[in-house]
Amino acid sequence: MKEKGPELSLLFDFYGALLTDKQRDIFAMYYDEDLSLGEIAENEGITRQGVRDALLRAENTLRDTEQRLGLRGRYTRLEGALDLLENDARELRMINRDKYLSGEIDDKIRDMLGHIRDLREEI
Repeated sequence: MKEKGPELSLLFDFYGALLTDKQRDIFAMYYDEDLSLGEIAENEGITRQGVRDALLRAENTLRDTEQRLGLRGRYTRLEGALDLLENDARELRMINRDKYLSGEIDDKIRDMLGHIRDLREEI
């Protein structure tokens, strides 16, 4: 189960509120605290199979919700696009400094980088 931990942790960040309290607790113990099924079972007073079932239900809920809504996918694409824009703006800044020395262009690039920073804070 843990081989998909980073992917599921990101889905949990987006959709964890849709899980039951028990599922959230078990998910956090397993993926964040790295407890074994046996340790969680002991902590929760349930069987290892009960822990496994709760984890599988939580994982399925997270994956199904992502498949329907696609928020994590959109977030990932938006982050990638912002990275490309930021890199392009920085390259333009270097070209301007090497060839043109335009204060107006430099001001526009600074504005662009500020807008990119603002967008990153919103997502």
